[in-house]
Order: sequence, then structure tokens, then C-alpha cells
Amino acid sequence: MAAEVKYRDLVREFALGEYGYVTTKQAAEIGVPAVELRKLAARGALINVAYGIYRVPDAPASVFDQFAEALLRAGEGSYLRGDSVLALFGLADVNPRKVRVVAPKRTRAKMPGFMDVTKPPAGDAPKLTQYEGLLAMRVADAILDCRGRIERSRLLEAARDARKEGLVTRVEYARLQRELRKSPAERTAS
Repeated sequence: MAAEVKYRDLVREFALGEYGYVTTKQAAEIGVPAVELRKLAARGALINVAYGIYRVPDAPASVFDQFAEALLRAGEGSYLRGDSVLALFGLADVNPRKVRVVAPKRTRAKMPGFMDVTKPPAGDAPKLTQYEGLLAMRVADAILDCRGRIERSRLLEAARDARKEGLVTRVEYARLQRELRKSPAERTAS
């Protein structure tokens, strides 16, 4: 006779593939009602991180945990921006104080101090991709997004490193070289 699968096991198995996090929506998709998450949290099997977001307490730590939590807190469709994307790959020697996240929908919740949530930039929507399962701007766009906040020489170095690691294409690398060498006055004129 097969043993019955417990909600705790389902949630744990799912969360371990998501940096230890699970939302009530994700739990419902795997057949676990929201009330069961609250019960598991009351018993200590989960930690209630924020409204609708839980974490498995013994999930292995990862350098991506804070990025994953920030994206979940900012809501569906949110993505990493600028120096946070560079930090994912150790580019430009950045160590941002806050995880920069763009949230397409308005967020009412008070965000923790480690997050900086902004609205989507005006103009063309940036091209997005997934790195390590985290939605983010493409590396080339993130490098350009950091102009004015990070020294030009460090951004040029980040572009070279990104090219070596295959994070940007040859065409993107050429565009980065061209754009990063422009002065602020040349950027506003074009």
C-alpha cells in the first residue's frame, strides 16, 4: 500500500527548487490549500516571511535567496534591475546595499530595507530573461542601466567579463562598447 503524500512534503519539495520559498498561489497550483500553509507555519514547518510568502526553515542557503525573496515580495511580473543583475554574476565588482526590483503592478505592502522597488522605466520595455530561475533584465541592458551610478571603467570591464562568460552576444558587446564610451551629453543628444 502506497504511503499518503503529506502537504508538508509537497511544499518542501517544491520550495527547495525555489530557493526555499513558496507562495500561497504556488502552493495551490501543487494542490496545497492556503490554510495548510498557515497550519504548517504555526507548527514551525514553515516561516511566514510576508503576506502569502513562506520559507522552508532548513532550506540550504544560496547567494540568490535575497533576490528570490525580493521578487516574490514585489509581486508577479517583477524583475531584477541594474546593479542587482550585475551582482548576480559578480560583474563590475558591485555589492549593492539594496536589491533593485521593478514591479509592473503597484505594491502596497511596506517593503523591507534591503529592497528598492521602482516602476517600470518609461519608453521601451526592457528585454527580460531568467537567470538561475530569477526574472531579470538582460545583462547588456543592466550594464547600460548602471550608467551614472557605476564608474565607466568598471562598466566596460563588466561588459568584457560578461562577453567572456557568454552573458552577452558579440552584437550586444559592440553596442555596449559604443554606448559606454559616449559622454552624458552625447547620450542625451541621441
